[in-house]
Amino acid sequence: MRRGDPHRALRWLWTSRRPEARLARLALLPAASVWRGVAAARAAAYARRWFGVRELPLPAVAVGNLTLGGSGRSAVAGWIARHYLARGLRVAVLVPGAGAVDLLVHRHAIPGALVLGDRDRLAAAGRAAAQGAQVLVLDDAYQRLDLLRDLNLLVMAAEAGRAVRWTLPAGPWREGWSALRRADGAVVTRKRAPLEAAQALARELAAEIRGPVAVAHLGLRHLVGLVSGERRPASILAGKRVVAASRAADPDAFVAQTKATGAAVQVASWSGPAYRDEDVAWLAHAARRADHVVITEKDAAELRDRWPHRVPEPLVAVLEPAWEQGGEALAAALDAVVTPVDGL
Repeated sequence: MRRGDPHRALRWLWTSRRPEARLARLALLPAASVWRGVAAARAAAYARRWFGVRELPLPAVAVGNLTLGGSGRSAVAGWIARHYLARGLRVAVLVPGAGAVDLLVHRHAIPGALVLGDRDRLAAAGRAAAQGAQVLVLDDAYQRLDLLRDLNLLVMAAEAGRAVRWTLPAGPWREGWSALRRADGAVVTRKRAPLEAAQALARELAAEIRGPVAVAHLGLRHLVGLVSGERRPASILAGKRVVAASRAADPDAFVAQTKATGAAVQVASWSGPAYRDEDVAWLAHAARRADHVVITEKDAAELRDRWPHRVPEPLVAVLEPAWEQGGEALAAALDAVVTPVDGL
């Protein structure tokens, strides 16, 4: 049973090859052309310095994507922050907005990092520097053309290869393919796509991008209790009755990962700006009836402080990148950002 997938219509519009989907896209093509033209003009204006471009006070890595949602961008940004923390550096992760869900996700997932939310990234960077940060990770910043960065990383899902390469609203692309030229490197992620599809996309990107292009599998490595934080192996779901609940833009990937554990899965998905009280009540009822409720890290950020007492806690699916290609080259590029150049 699916409680309702509000994103299904968009996935149909952007991926279906049926005649009616093609006609719907054609009807949206004029609007998509305007969107693409505006995005290209904006990028050209910044490239020519017609608009002001500001310098950040610390070495910075920007992470972003070209499509709407579902690329694993936040997971990659978190991995980058942990990479720098493992080197003994003080890391600040900057997200766009004090109320952003990503702010809560990163604060919970990367306790050793300073995580700041502010639409003014330069002001946030200044606060990070004042608090002793040594390197910045800018999440969701590929389209932030007003800030100089030392490394501009593009994250693209292999599953996006199924979608038409048209800009919004006819397709899921925020910018045209020419925006690849701004990237200093890329990460192709895959959740349910085969490795061959991810490698094919990586080869296509490598022809356009001057830096390393890596491939990472974002798999369900383990689960943690929403309230207790207790870590459990994903194997505990095998043979269990599980409700997979999410407000993700691409719940199919999350559902596929949950089913891969051997669980019998019921799907619950929502849209809207936030979980309503009745949604939380529905999940609490499901938690009493099913063996487990499994949610994403972004859902956990919204639900952690709202979960009812004495109701079995949901399990949070933790996705971690497992590098299948180019991981060492990407790590070297990250290290070069914070490694002083001799003589300078």
